[in-house]
Amino acid sequence: MPGSRSARLRAAIAVARAAAATALSRRRPEPDAPPAAVEPPRRLRYPSAVTLPVRATADQVFTTLADPARMPSWLIQHAEWIGERPETFAEGVRFRQRIRLMGVPSEVRWTVTGVVDGRAVFFEGTAPMGITVGFHLSVTPAGSGSVLRFDGGVEGGSADGPVGPMVARNLTDSMRRSLAELGSLALSAPPRRSGGADGTARRDRVKPAPVRWERTGVDVDAWTPVIVGAGQVSERSTEAAGGDPVSLAVRALHLAAADAGDDRLLSRADLCGYVASVSWQYRDGAALIAEAVGARPDTTVQTTIFGGDGSLRLLNDVAAAIADGRADIAVLGGAEAASTAAAAEKDGRPLDWPVQDDGTSPTRTVGNDDPANNDPETAAGLVAPIYLYALIESAVRGRLGLAPREHRERITRLWAGFSAIAARNPHAWQPTAHTAAELATPSPANRMISAPYPKLLTANLQVNQGTGIIVCSAAAAQEAGVPQDRWVFLHAGAHATEQWYVTERADLASSPAIRAVGEAVLGHAGVTIEQVGHVDLYACFPSAVQIAALELDLPVEDPERLTVTGGLTFAGGPGNNYTSHAIANLVPRLRADPEAYGLATALGWYLTKHAGTVLSARPPARAFQDIDADPRLPRPAARRSLGSYTGPAVLEAYTVPYERFGGPAPAIVTAITPGGDRVVLRLPEFSELSELLAETDPIGWQLDVTGTTFTVTDTTPVDLPPPGEPPLIVEWDGPVTVLRLSRADDDQARALRKAIADFEADPIARVAVLTGCFVAAGITGTTKPLIAAVEGTALDGGCELALSADLIVAAEDAVLGFPGVKSGHVAAGGVQRLARSLPRRTALEMALTGEPFPARRLHDLGLINRVTSPGKALATALELAADIAANEPRAVQQSKHIIGRESTAEST
Repeated sequence: MPGSRSARLRAAIAVARAAAATALSRRRPEPDAPPAAVEPPRRLRYPSAVTLPVRATADQVFTTLADPARMPSWLIQHAEWIGERPETFAEGVRFRQRIRLMGVPSEVRWTVTGVVDGRAVFFEGTAPMGITVGFHLSVTPAGSGSVLRFDGGVEGGSADGPVGPMVARNLTDSMRRSLAELGSLALSAPPRRSGGADGTARRDRVKPAPVRWERTGVDVDAWTPVIVGAGQVSERSTEAAGGDPVSLAVRALHLAAADAGDDRLLSRADLCGYVASVSWQYRDGAALIAEAVGARPDTTVQTTIFGGDGSLRLLNDVAAAIADGRADIAVLGGAEAASTAAAAEKDGRPLDWPVQDDGTSPTRTVGNDDPANNDPETAAGLVAPIYLYALIESAVRGRLGLAPREHRERITRLWAGFSAIAARNPHAWQPTAHTAAELATPSPANRMISAPYPKLLTANLQVNQGTGIIVCSAAAAQEAGVPQDRWVFLHAGAHATEQWYVTERADLASSPAIRAVGEAVLGHAGVTIEQVGHVDLYACFPSAVQIAALELDLPVEDPERLTVTGGLTFAGGPGNNYTSHAIANLVPRLRADPEAYGLATALGWYLTKHAGTVLSARPPARAFQDIDADPRLPRPAARRSLGSYTGPAVLEAYTVPYERFGGPAPAIVTAITPGGDRVVLRLPEFSELSELLAETDPIGWQLDVTGTTFTVTDTTPVDLPPPGEPPLIVEWDGPVTVLRLSRADDDQARALRKAIADFEADPIARVAVLTGCFVAAGITGTTKPLIAAVEGTALDGGCELALSADLIVAAEDAVLGFPGVKSGHVAAGGVQRLARSLPRRTALEMALTGEPFPARRLHDLGLINRVTSPGKALATALELAADIAANEPRAVQQSKHIIGRESTAEST
């Protein structure tokens, strides 16, 4: 059987490759003669190349390509211009732009190094950490259309290592999409966007009868999700043929099917999922998996490109689909082939791995791929995990009150314990036990990366590892004949996000989101952390493990209590897919210990996005639920993140990055101002403070900051100032959410958008009340009712915000209006809402004169629902909210939708 299964796998992979090649060949136009391509000026060390036929002519394409104003519309990596946008792309023109490299926004200082009229534009630039980026774009006539070509890549600085090929491959994938957008834009058509069905509708079918759990005689709901098979692959060969991530995942899935005892489960899958890989990206990896195993799924699901939380987000999402009756058998694969990719790059061998058509997309994408860094972090060079987690590590040390040597002993003991567990893990990439002393001592094999981390305290991405997991409903598992002693039940899943940007968090050494995920999954499963016998915490860096252990009340001094794999350094860090390996390790442990519970956690970016899952070989007491813990996550007030500042501050955290082939680079430091803001700076190459960081412990020192430089004023440690007043406070009273606006700035607008999104996603919330300082601009409509409670003034953006609500309650001394017209400012969104809410002439009077109207008059005109005595607007709004919340929520939302639709049609 193994031989025949391997033969079928090789044949399926060959079929998938042939299909991809055929799809690409169908898109390739037949030119009258071989196109004479414009050669790029030079080849970078880690090259990236894309060729794409398009319907637009070469003239149309070049006109679009050479217009800086149109660049943001087709270059998907574009984030923003820095400074003035260039007027033209001519040789020698210099400009600055923020683009996304590996999903991270990075400032690039570009120079146009060449222009071939009608044919090509060449850009070269410098990015943070000494990286050189090349964008060489050309177009060649081909029949009635043209062929677009991108030649570029990266080299230098931190790219000269394992990360270089990955950045180049990510650049290839991004530029393939960018060229497709460019070709579409050149035809004056809007950019194409992929899309598909969301796969969320419940199946219209009858649930099967419950399944008898033979061990106890208890009946189990037929749609209870169970893992029936798990497989892992660690491929030491770097042979490219058949070594791409999907092929590794397919191999692991066949092992999972053997683990379940029935290879036919793969072809019967009605849902396929794929954890997106970093080393080679597919538009819909799940579709390739389905083709390789002979499945014809109704739904394919893929995680976002970046995020170690993706593996559990996918597992939980699929388990919820099964629990809801939307799938019976799901096959989930994930893998990385970074070791093979790096070897191919080193040897100059091409990677002939599957490439899917540009229009390909999964049915559903799971996760959040927002940019990982804010402007101050990017400017300081805090744009990679090695730097952010090292910075966080120093904050953990400060919280514990340990000296540098004591803390180094603490984290190397922890990691030595992890290495011992990996040494017993048959699937570990680096199964060697190390002593704490070995891990603490820099050496050629353990060079310094970013203080306090040498290489063996960091995640190891350069691996070839894959997993396959098969999840069935209890009814499907029984029908397939999978023995019940192979079943592992999924009890609960949850996810949550931290304050998104690291340097805006109140405390670098804590994680309310991890705590919320733990409370959600343990609470739903009905167990305490003490009852969980098998745990695997996401272990990319020691700081992540220490913070998770703290938040989940686990003993950080006992590695056996924290991991079943050995972590990402020793077991292996396969991109986004590490926690799938943790699940695959937990499954046999829980089968062997059938009364025990297991917990796995996952995280993405920099302790930013989190997920957790509870499993057991005993049936759950409650139906599985994938819990969104964000809507009612009590986050502390955020700090403002500053790239420059003048005044006193307290040093909070620091790290010293190291050059790949050299000594220490300039240190990165964060300090807290008396007002609670956080200053984020990269020190000059030669500075007094840089030398002090290497010699002593500066946490808590008092500084004087001038712009972008520090001066030590007092080495007596002091406590960090608390965060300042938050821009928005969220409170919950059963089904009513109260949003209290305080200070008015850009942070308030962003916090309000997040709070509204959480309110919409909150299954308990039915009505929201907005109160406080009405200054921020309006928000997009909500499906649930929103009430504005206005005291005082609501002018311009504040008036627009009040008009964004469905109902308005105002104190009798409140005034609303748009006085900005007096100084030349027009709040267009607010004026549009005004036109829909008031008689035309009244709306014109209010908009054209700029005179604010009192609440009583606006009540008489029907714009305000209720007027109260001063100070009573919120109380009245809460009474109104309680009346609405008492009704059936779907009927309320439907009524709001109908009235909104009719009002829009009437105004039109």
